[in-house]
Amino acid sequence: MASITLDGSGLLTSTSIPNIFIDKYMTNANGEFVKIYLYLLRCMSLNRQACTISELADTFEHTEKDILRALAYWEKMHLLHLEYDESHQVSGIQLEIPDNSASSQDEKLPLSQPLHAAARKPAEYTREELDEFQKDQSVQEILFITENYLGRTLNPTDIQIILYWYDGLHFPADLIEYLIETCISNGHTSLRYMEKIAFAWADSNIRSVSEAKKEHSLHHKDTYAVMKALGISGRNLISSELSVIRKWTGSYALSMDIIKEACRRTIAATGKPSFEYADTILTNWHKNNVHTLNDIVKLDTAHQKSHKTVRSKETAARPAQTNRFNNFPQRTYNYDQLEKQLLNTTH
Repeated sequence: MASITLDGSGLLTSTSIPNIFIDKYMTNANGEFVKIYLYLLRCMSLNRQACTISELADTFEHTEKDILRALAYWEKMHLLHLEYDESHQVSGIQLEIPDNSASSQDEKLPLSQPLHAAARKPAEYTREELDEFQKDQSVQEILFITENYLGRTLNPTDIQIILYWYDGLHFPADLIEYLIETCISNGHTSLRYMEKIAFAWADSNIRSVSEAKKEHSLHHKDTYAVMKALGISGRNLISSELSVIRKWTGSYALSMDIIKEACRRTIAATGKPSFEYADTILTNWHKNNVHTLNDIVKLDTAHQKSHKTVRSKETAARPAQTNRFNNFPQRTYNYDQLEKQLLNTTH
């Protein structure tokens, strides 16, 4: 395995972790990826400017593919740059720490990949850790308030979930109280449902009650706009429908004008409100980097042009259809001879 040269221009000789890495990159990254990146920083601090993928894999007891996957992730996050030799093996790693004054163009680049609710797995706290949490006055208040809102005693699973909001997601006590109060006031008493909301807030970097209230207001506004665009009235949206809207406005970051256009096309194509059909449209637009209504027009034009080209090629390649009357060999007649035969038969 080839040796890899490490280079980190401007990095200090001590293992210093810039705040921007902690604030914008580390919190939502895979924990193993974080370990590998920190280890590279440590190597730089020791002036150890040579290592191999296999050595990194042995250090963390991972496969070499796991190491390469981590390096590719951090390269995508623009925190390092990989160099390759003639055999397409990694030969160099250029560590890069962006400063806080990112340009408007850089701000459009993904700073982190949100860890969606389906991918999260809350920590399982030991009995000793739970006993330690019980000494925290804020934890005591959170558990007491939750039991009062729910009107029942919390079971061990409930406590694990709530403690993860406090310890794992770093939610302050008042934000957790607002989360529980809001969900219960809307008729949702399941802690699993509240857990999904908590993960969504964490993905949106919501860390205060004021930010949660603002998001709640915007979410209701977006929900009403989608319901109106799809012609839905007389009922509330179910959890899966609300999750889809949150994906459109959150993960996809699509404007309401684009979402309304997808809803209009859904009704035109199906004659009924279909979140599945609208989601198919919006997912396709998201994959094609649609950000404005003009982008949709361009995409439609390109699709129509491509469709016409395919139709033209199919028409040109299709064999000419034969008339059923032309399937028989054509006969030729000598009209002069026929006339003589006709005259002879009349005499």
